[in-house]
Amino acid sequence: MRLTRVALVLSLVMLAAPALRAEYVVLRSGQRLKVTGYELQGDKYHLQLNGGFVDVAAADVVAIEPEDTFAPLPAAAPPAAGAQPFYRDLVEAAAKRHNMDADLITSVIAVESNFDPKAVSRKNARGLMQLLPETAAQFGVKNIDDPAENIDAGTRYLRDLLQKYNNDLALALAAYNAGPDKVQQYGRVPPYAETISYVRRVKRGYEKSKSAPSAKTAAPSTPPGSPVQIVPPAPAAASAPPRTEQPQSQQQ
Repeated sequence: MRLTRVALVLSLVMLAAPALRAEYVVLRSGQRLKVTGYELQGDKYHLQLNGGFVDVAAADVVAIEPEDTFAPLPAAAPPAAGAQPFYRDLVEAAAKRHNMDADLITSVIAVESNFDPKAVSRKNARGLMQLLPETAAQFGVKNIDDPAENIDAGTRYLRDLLQKYNNDLALALAAYNAGPDKVQQYGRVPPYAETISYVRRVKRGYEKSKSAPSAKTAAPSTPPGSPVQIVPPAPAAASAPPRTEQPQSQQQ
C-alpha cells in the first residue's frame, strides 16, 4: 500500500515537471489545449488541464508550444484621478493622425504587450503593438522598437483592417491577431482559442474604457458596441502576416 502511494506521488511529480508554466498542445484539427502538465504514455499524451485530465493520441499532437508571457511592469503607486495610461500622448497623436479612437489603440496595446516597448513574442512580433518586422517594413518603420513608430504603424494597420472589414471590430481584431487570410478562410473570427480570447479581451478593455469617466479629448469617443469611426480613403491591402501562435501549417 505504501509503495502504491509513493508511485502515485512520483507520477504526479513527473506529470507536473515538464510545465513550469502553462503551455499549448496544438492538435491536427487546429484546436489548441492550454495545459499545465503533460506526460507521454506510450502512444498517447496524458494532459493536465484546469479541472482535470484528458488523454490524446500522440499522432494527433502537432506541437507543444510555450505560452507567450510578458514580464509585468514594475509595481507603481496607484494613478491619481485623471491620470493617463502609459504612452497616452503617443497613442492620441497616432489616433488623431489616422482618425482612430485612442481608447481602442490603448486597449490593443494592453493585450498585446502590457505596455512593454521591449516585448518580443516567440514569433518575433515586437514592441507595444507587437508588429512583425515585415509588417513594420510595410508601413515604413525604421525602428520597430521605437514606441512612437510602433504605435503609429500599428494604428495604421488596424485602421486598414477596419476599412477592409467595413468597421467590424471583431473581424479587424481577429485579422490583427491571426491574419486576414484566416478571417477570409472562415468568413468569421477563426476558431482558434487564442484568437477568440484575444478579441474578447481587447473588446472588454475597450468597452470598459468607454464606461469609465475620462478626461481624454484628443480622439473622438465611440460608444461601446458601435462601429469604430474612421476616414474612408481607398481600402488598403492589409495583408500583413499573421502573428497568432498557430503552427505554420495552420497559417496558410
